[in-house]
Amino acid sequence: MATPAAFLDRDGVINVDSGYVGCWEDFEYLPDAIDGLILLQNLGFKLVVVTNQSGIARGYYTEEDFLRLTQSMKEDLSSRGVDLSAVYYCPYLADAESEPYRVESVLRKPEPGMLLLAAQEHDLDLSRSIMVGDKVSDMVAAQRAAVPYRFHVTSGAAHDGATKAAGLLQAAEMVRAGLK
Repeated sequence: MATPAAFLDRDGVINVDSGYVGCWEDFEYLPDAIDGLILLQNLGFKLVVVTNQSGIARGYYTEEDFLRLTQSMKEDLSSRGVDLSAVYYCPYLADAESEPYRVESVLRKPEPGMLLLAAQEHDLDLSRSIMVGDKVSDMVAAQRAAVPYRFHVTSGAAHDGATKAAGLLQAAEMVRAGLK
């Protein structure tokens, strides 16, 4: 039976978005992010990170750097009781300097490609899934993938059809309370 997913943007939701975070030494969890991950996991959601990584296309760090950081993050979260089911990323950018990454990709949010691919590969029920992101592109990608529950981490107004959240833990608490 298909299970629901909590689709999570990385920078600005799980970690501090200090601008193109490409190495573990620069990675810093946001306050309460781990508690939010644990709560969503305990509520029965598979945790799936979906992150645009244009820093690769821009040459700020390599794909290998990103994969090393991801492995460190997964190991660290695992040691804290958090099991990430998958991490999907899009290294492409239509106007990238680097030829291999100069691609218009259906994986790049606001396109829904990463969410749809994750649903296919992990037997996820999109109709019972949520998205937690800090950018309009996260909300649009989730909407295009027919993910009905969208939490916009923002200090401003939430995107149309999304619920405003101060952070990952607040979004998880709203899910637990049934306030979607």
